[in-house]
Amino acid sequence: MTDPWSVLSAKQQEVARAFLSVRDAERKHLVIYLSGAHAYGFPSPDSDLDLKCIHIAPTASLVGLDIVEEPADRIEIIDGVELDYGSNEIAPVLRGCIKGNGNFLERILGDLALGGDPTLLAEARGLVRPLLSRRCARHYGGFAMGQLRLFDEKPTAKRALYVLRTAATGRAVMARGEIITDVNRLTDFVPPEITELIAIKRLAEKQQLSADEVAAWRPRLVAAIEAVDSAWPTSVLPTDAPPDAIAALDAWLRDVRRAHW
Repeated sequence: MTDPWSVLSAKQQEVARAFLSVRDAERKHLVIYLSGAHAYGFPSPDSDLDLKCIHIAPTASLVGLDIVEEPADRIEIIDGVELDYGSNEIAPVLRGCIKGNGNFLERILGDLALGGDPTLLAEARGLVRPLLSRRCARHYGGFAMGQLRLFDEKPTAKRALYVLRTAATGRAVMARGEIITDVNRLTDFVPPEITELIAIKRLAEKQQLSADEVAAWRPRLVAAIEAVDSAWPTSVLPTDAPPDAIAALDAWLRDVRRAHW
């Protein structure tokens, strides 16, 4: 994608740019990533802006006695645009990437980077891609199962789509070795009827599916999750992140720490 901002309306762009300029003054971001429905390929006109970020704390603040707290999540509605901002410090994020944490991997390798440090992000992407391993299946399969439980509590099209998206991303990374979050690029890993769910969500995001729709969709959701686990034996990925890739990432982080005292 040439311009990640293009998925937002003019009003959303205006509000987000002003909001993020304030956040940028508070901390140095490696990346400001637009997650949620916009990244997954099924935003509604009133979808919130789910801003999942990674920041680099000043090294001087890490080596003393002070406890460095993560910034508090912020949910604000500005001129009718809802923004949900959260940021994690780079070190725990990179440790999570080594363990196959898809939440963190998507922030670095995902398409919708709205801001941050382009040079450092490009370097991080080159170092994080070699970390991809079959551990990703555990994350995506487990996360999709949690979303299925939410669907059972309140069966909406949105919750069904989140199950399908998560499972499809997990299957794609196992089969192709790349992180893809947009269901429109995951057609090999989602049922063709997904277009029906997307249409329902865009018309009435919070409306529950009918009993017949739930009966039709729940087996598909279960099958999608099971397919993540069954992708393990034939995956193109190694079982764990290669030691040399971890060592390279560690060396890079040390350089970043020295440069951002």
